[in-house]
Amino acid sequence: MTVGRVLPAGCYGYHDIMAGDRIRTGSAHITAELIDNFAELSGDRYAIHLELEAARASGFDNRVAHGLLVLSVVDGLKNNAEAKLLGLVSLGWNWRFEHPVLLSDIIRCEMTITRKRIIRSNQRGIVQIEFDVLNQSNQRVQCGHNELLFNL
Repeated sequence: MTVGRVLPAGCYGYHDIMAGDRIRTGSAHITAELIDNFAELSGDRYAIHLELEAARASGFDNRVAHGLLVLSVVDGLKNNAEAKLLGLVSLGWNWRFEHPVLLSDIIRCEMTITRKRIIRSNQRGIVQIEFDVLNQSNQRVQCGHNELLFNL
């Protein structure tokens, strides 16, 4: 794959992007409120998420954000990036949690378009996007890819 351009602010359909194009998102602060609300919503009240003492007893410096909370925040960062992809729906995620994201971390994403293909039967296209999720120390904490369905 060749490295493409960093997409400037704007809206991008299937034919406006190519493999190698990159998008940088804004950042998100992982707060206690986010972690607490996600625990309430999901029912995942595992102690390392909600109790500092439990997190420290497990070897973490602070409460640990739920991996799926971080993925949800990543999807929001993608959808709120200045360079907006005009996809219809997400077709799925293939994802890895590489390092814990802790309370008070700040995350951002670097996204790269890696593949495009047309589905001729219904005049739609699929775009695959690779994600690198970085914390405030530029450490990659999560990564993976997402496929989006586009109208042509």
